[in-house]
Amino acid sequence: MSLLKLNIKGISYSQTQSGAYALVLSEEQGTRTLPIIIGAFEAQSIAIALETEIRPPRPLTHDLFKTFSDRFSITVKEVIIHKLVDGVFFSSLVCERAGVEETIDGRTSDAIAIAVRFQAPIYTYENILEKAGVFLKIEEEFGIETPTASEVASLELEELIVKKESVFSEVSLKELHNQLNSAVTDENYELAAKIRDEISKRS
Repeated sequence: MSLLKLNIKGISYSQTQSGAYALVLSEEQGTRTLPIIIGAFEAQSIAIALETEIRPPRPLTHDLFKTFSDRFSITVKEVIIHKLVDGVFFSSLVCERAGVEETIDGRTSDAIAIAVRFQAPIYTYENILEKAGVFLKIEEEFGIETPTASEVASLELEELIVKKESVFSEVSLKELHNQLNSAVTDENYELAAKIRDEISKRS
């Protein structure tokens, strides 16, 4: 069975389920999307890996995995979402060292967080895309004001991360930069992302 390549389109905070996030993947050669429920830590880790401006003062777990792998010349070649059972996705990391390939099972959220750091492609199978609810009403489940799956696929990360009215409108730009530095130092990356978005709007 042939593999279909997926791209990360965004991460959305759930307005109805506390602590839940939806990682939205879309097929590269098509308009279908694959929403995957992930935890707050994994959502944060993936978002930080996709960012260019925010860098944690200490390595996160997935950063440590990348450093460890680099030190011992291990490369993650690809991630494959290969099974879906009762709403749970199962994934594998295809690794290589000294020309020898090994396949390791992992949670999909962890596998994708690692794939982003290795710039490794993410794949799945046609039957999983069919099974996973291409027409899943993400906007009802997660409070996203997006009427169709194809429109979800067009959204970028910045548009999907926590859509809330800005609480920084009365804060000066200088103070925003101070708050951003403090948030990164305190490892509050969700807050840092919101502050960075507000700074970007004013630039």
